[in-house]
Amino acid sequence: MTTHAMIDLETLSTNPDAVILTVGGVKFNPYNAEEPAQPMYFRVDVDSQTAMGRHVMDDTLNWWSTQPKEIAEEALGDENRISLEEMVRTINKFAVGVDVFWCQGPLFDYAILQNLYTQLGHPQPWQYWQIRDSRTLFSLVPRETENRTGLHNALEDCYFQAKKVQRVYQQLGIKNV
Repeated sequence: MTTHAMIDLETLSTNPDAVILTVGGVKFNPYNAEEPAQPMYFRVDVDSQTAMGRHVMDDTLNWWSTQPKEIAEEALGDENRISLEEMVRTINKFAVGVDVFWCQGPLFDYAILQNLYTQLGHPQPWQYWQIRDSRTLFSLVPRETENRTGLHNALEDCYFQAKKVQRVYQQLGIKNV
């Protein structure tokens, strides 16, 4: 069986060198409706990223101030943040055995992670040809009405996007690629 993973970031910028606030991930099988599993979620140390020159965008900070209080506090709070080295170890461990890596726009999530991995001098645990864009996949079917909570929580976004990949695969009759 092919293992797919969805990864999502919440950040302080939209640039490739953005400061990362939180990282979420789930593994899933796109060919059935089983619940995504093996969740990964953590908050990343912000101070070490700004000290190494990673980007903070005023527009993004202002955008966070418009989000629901609980979502903004989860992303921006200081508690339980892990070091960059622990982040790399956690993502690398999560990536073991993954054949396909999904995200909602590869020029965001994986571009930011690749930039950080390069800055830290670490090889990334995926190849460029393993990256898939859920936004493009979702555009192939009629738009759904989406009532959901937890928007902009990296882990909840991953669950939602992985489940939607499964639904689109079913709608399109994709059996195994």
